Amino acid sequence: MAKTYSLAPLPLWHARLVPLPVPAPDPEPITVDPPGSTPRPLLTQSWLDLAFLHWAADPEDVAPLLPSGCVPDTLGGVTYVGLVAFRMHRVGWLRLPGVPYLGSFPETNVRLYSVDSHGRRGVVFRSMDASRLLPVAIGRSAFRLPYAWSKMAVTRADTVLTYTSTRRLPGPRGAYSRITLRVGERIAEPTELEHFLTARWGMPTTALGRPVHLPNTHSRWPLHRAELLKCEENLIAAAGLPAPVGEPASVLYSPGVAVRFGRPARRQG
Repeated sequence: MAKTYSLAPLPLWHARLVPLPVPAPDPEPITVDPPGSTPRPLLTQSWLDLAFLHWAADPEDVAPLLPSGCVPDTLGGVTYVGLVAFRMHRVGWLRLPGVPYLGSFPETNVRLYSVDSHGRRGVVFRSMDASRLLPVAIGRSAFRLPYAWSKMAVTRADTVLTYTSTRRLPGPRGAYSRITLRVGERIAEPTELEHFLTARWGMPTTALGRPVHLPNTHSRWPLHRAELLKCEENLIAAAGLPAPVGEPASVLYSPGVAVRFGRPARRQG
């Protein structure tokens, strides 16, 4: 008999609209380096060969999709929707070595940007497609993250990278993305917008049913200009957002960073 798999349900804020949150205090400054350190990491991993694609979005479209206690993070009155494709490499727990096979896989995220009730800037994931079923199940059950099991690949030919993803479970089955870009020159000094979109040091999520802020640290992003050769996708619409119109406002590439996640900090829900 063939094996069957089920994926744990997610909190309601992943699936439907929720009331608008209470406005947050002034957000913390945008810093290109992490505000602290993680001497006793909860998780370690590397993010490699990242494609950052971002479209401007209306904060009113984004606000109902954020966790309770969070509001859209804006720059000049605008917030952004990110489609970020990369290779996860050697996920590890605590100080144990990263796992080479189960801990290494392609991933593509639809993400938003938030400020919580403590003024902490963060990333809110609307969907996280990954090609390994076990990490998907653990991410959904342990951290209540919106992981989906997908067929994926990342290929490279000289300076051209292609990222493909087709969803399997839980759905909508067949949701997809096809991204091809050409890597350009290293960015010596990123713009304010490029820092805003990439220098993020935590995310709001839940642990044991309680709202928490999960901090992360890594070295400063090495960013490159990138030319978008192809982008075909419906992951953003599948994540409950208006489908993007026109070219992205920002296209970046990074060879990657090593990341350490710290212990969760309680936040107000």
